[in-house]
This record gives sequence, C-alpha cells and structure tokens, in this order.
Amino acid sequence: MASSLLPPAQASEGLVRPVRLVAIDMDGTLLPDFSTVVSERNQRALREAQDAGIVVAIATGRRQAFTAPLLTGVGLRADAPLITSNGAVTRSFSGERIDSTRLEPRIARGLCGILRGIGLLVFTLDKTEKPDLIVEDLVMVTGRLSKWVEANQTAIQEVNPIENALGDDVDLIQGMAAGTIAEMAEAERLLAESEWTEQFECVRTAYPGSDLSILDLLPKGVSKRYALERLAKRLGIAREETMAIGDNWNDEAMLDWAGVGVLMGNATEELRAMAPERGWTIAPPNSQDGVAVMLEKAIATQSSATLG
Repeated sequence: MASSLLPPAQASEGLVRPVRLVAIDMDGTLLPDFSTVVSERNQRALREAQDAGIVVAIATGRRQAFTAPLLTGVGLRADAPLITSNGAVTRSFSGERIDSTRLEPRIARGLCGILRGIGLLVFTLDKTEKPDLIVEDLVMVTGRLSKWVEANQTAIQEVNPIENALGDDVDLIQGMAAGTIAEMAEAERLLAESEWTEQFECVRTAYPGSDLSILDLLPKGVSKRYALERLAKRLGIAREETMAIGDNWNDEAMLDWAGVGVLMGNATEELRAMAPERGWTIAPPNSQDGVAVMLEKAIATQSSATLG
C-alpha cells in the first residue's frame, strides 16, 4: 500500500494537503461482505474523523430510506451528508435535502420497453411515505435479489405494465435493472444501442461472486462523482482536499475526481489492475477495516500539518 495519501504524481509535486471531506461507499467498503453492521473500528474512525473536522459523507447506490437505518448508532453527525441513489439525491443524515436531480418520466417509460423481460426493473420515487419503489413483475426475482425484495417488501408496489406508474407528474429519482451478469451485459448493450442512450446515465455495479449485476439508470450527468463535486463546492472544499473510498464500478468516476482516490483491496482484479495508472491508493479489504485504516492516516496527516 502506498505510504502517501495522495497519488505519487501529486505527492512528488509537494501538493499534499490535509483531507477535509471524505466520501465513503457502503456495500463492499464500509460494510463487511454479507453484513449490514459497521465494524467497531470503522465506527470509531468515522467519529474521530468528524472530531478532527473532516466532513464524513456516505456515497452509496442505496436510496436514503435503505441507507440511514444502517447508520443509526454509528455516530454520524445529524448534518453528515448522505449521497444516495448513486448521486441523484444528497440529504443530511437527519433527512434534510441538500441536492437532487430527477429522472424524466418520459425517459423512464422509454427504457421500460427496452428492458422488459431482462431481469428485474425497479423505479425509485422521491417520497417519504411508502411505497416508494415501483416494480413490474416480481416473478422475475431470483437468487440474491429475493433477499432485496424481502428487505424492501413494505416499500414495493407492483404495477403491470410499469409505465402506468410513470406519469409525467411522478417524482422519479432513478431506475434500476438487476439480474445475472450475463443478463445485465445484454441489457447494457441494448441500452447503448437505443434512441435514449444520450439522455440518461447507466452506471454498473457487479458482484461476480454472487453472479449479480445492477445497472442504475440515472439522470444525464449524474453519478457519485457529480454529487461529490457539487457537495465539495457547496462546502468550499478544494478537490485536492477530498478523499473518496470505494470498491466497485459505480465508484470509479468518484475515485478519479477526488484528490485522494482509494480503492478497497477486495475490489475486482480488473479494478485493482487499473489503480496504478489511475493514481488510486489500494486500501486493505473491507474485511480488514480498510476504511478505518485510511481515515486514521488522514487524521494523522491532518495532525502533522497542524503541528507543522
């Protein structure tokens, strides 16, 4: 693991600056595999980073309602930013909306015809009351997706055809197609060849060990990078003072933008192979509290700069 918190090119130029904002992915990064409990060491590191004046933001593909409950009792401040739905919505931990971008219903309706019959298609609505998830056919649910449906069953409304729930007055946050890696590869190909391809973003997350892939269908230009950049600007924090920590393809652009891009050691071999040329630091895996390791280094760097 690199000894500097900044990529080698930046460190050699003497541009090392204390981290003031860190964005942390959830699944496969802050959370252990197959668990929804943040480890004690990671919890302690989050609290100590906040105490040191670092803004701790969570950046996840999960929606707000599926994120905040997992962080209750962890020690996040009420004003800690939660970047959710892969950058479409940013709220404080207490629920106050900071930023959001909507997916146009007409685009969502167009995507339905392309994706029908390939895995599970879900649309997320921006509403506080349930149901806030719209699906078309739960018969398509198999394997690991069954656990997701079980965890979200009170939030799901089944509508067939799904277009009937996507009128022009609906507040849509994002769409999500999910299925096997082969199914989502085919879905990604069809989306890229469709007439809608220039009007939305398609962000892939893959879990090869579970043969599960997710395509998030987002408003044009939206990503975790987009949300982090806007948050940093809002807070008056320079790019060089930001750190981003993630493990999957939906974190790629965020790691590229941050002054300190950190890839978890449990990321796929393909992503790890990209790290040297992209200037990403490789952290220990999530099973070894890689987030805590990097936060502890950031706090130490900040303390050294203060003493200096």
